[in-house]
Amino acid sequence: MTLDQLENWLVQLTDGDARLALALQIFIVVLAVVVFNFFLRRMLKKLEDRTRLTTTPWDYALVSAARKPVTALAWIIGIAFAARIVQAESSSAVFEAIAPARTVGVIGCITWFLIRFIRNVQDGVMAAREARGEGLDRTTVDAIGKLMRVSVLITSVLVGLQSLGFSVSGVLAFGGIGGIAVGFAAKDLLANFFGGLMVYLDRPFVVGEWIRSPDKEIEGTVEEIGWRLTRIRTFDKRPLFVPNAVFAQIAVENASRMSHRRIKETVGVRYDDVAVVAPIVSDIRAMLRAHPDIAQDQTLIVNFLQFAASSLDIMIYTFTTTTKWVEFHEVKQDVMLRIADIVASHGAEMAFPTRTLHVMGQGHDAAAVSDQMP
Repeated sequence: MTLDQLENWLVQLTDGDARLALALQIFIVVLAVVVFNFFLRRMLKKLEDRTRLTTTPWDYALVSAARKPVTALAWIIGIAFAARIVQAESSSAVFEAIAPARTVGVIGCITWFLIRFIRNVQDGVMAAREARGEGLDRTTVDAIGKLMRVSVLITSVLVGLQSLGFSVSGVLAFGGIGGIAVGFAAKDLLANFFGGLMVYLDRPFVVGEWIRSPDKEIEGTVEEIGWRLTRIRTFDKRPLFVPNAVFAQIAVENASRMSHRRIKETVGVRYDDVAVVAPIVSDIRAMLRAHPDIAQDQTLIVNFLQFAASSLDIMIYTFTTTTKWVEFHEVKQDVMLRIADIVASHGAEMAFPTRTLHVMGQGHDAAAVSDQMP
């Protein structure tokens, strides 16, 4: 049955009442859209549940991204069709906007789908690689995803303007002239944008790494690198938002990329134990050479350092194989306790600040002192 036949049938059904026939046509179209959307949503939901169980992230990303945009597209097409039915019976100028509005709606749904698809693929790829235990550069994946989404948005805007009758070349020319003014007005914003771009390209740090700056009070774990701000979680769990332009002006230490952690301590023994200093030094060096958590390919120094005010100082300088903060302190604690046991095994003791008072016997000096006392 064609639309004309449907219209004639409805007119006959309503005994020639054109308005009632028009209302019935709109009702049938809206009802058809509602029923179609109902079955479409159920079908896409089942398809999404099935693709969720597959091993590849692409099919699930595609179906999950299409669910909401496709149902919205069905509503846009259905409403536009109903509006055209009304337009055929009315001469109102407002219905001339039906075609442009439908075009913009279709472009918006396609853009919405592409942005959701890119985000789903990004999350799916990261989850799949992490599940397989493969190395993953989250910063690069985020940068590529953001760049693709921005490209989709810019393209959709240009296509939408072209569809509405605007000259894209004129828009681009205007954008080139206006970009100069915008550049001066938003120089800080552009500086942060290019600062973020340099972070993505130079890669001094990525998401999840521990960084600090000796120039600024910046230290913590990188949580997100945006185009304008980088969010850092400090060790007291406060979020720290740093403009990306700052990283072009300061030095940044990346503690997560250190190869080893250093143990640098000074152990002092009493002056009374000077005879066993050499054996203590030798045993500490042997202990470090045999320790499984000490890096044997790095500098290892155990030497008598100096005659201090109250102690004979022994310098311990070595590196651990682990770079993890908690494990490092466990290793350091074990090393320090072993050193204490070595010192005790030689009958020596750790030194602490002391002062020796020499009391002079009876004599001229004592008499002289006593004469000065009141």
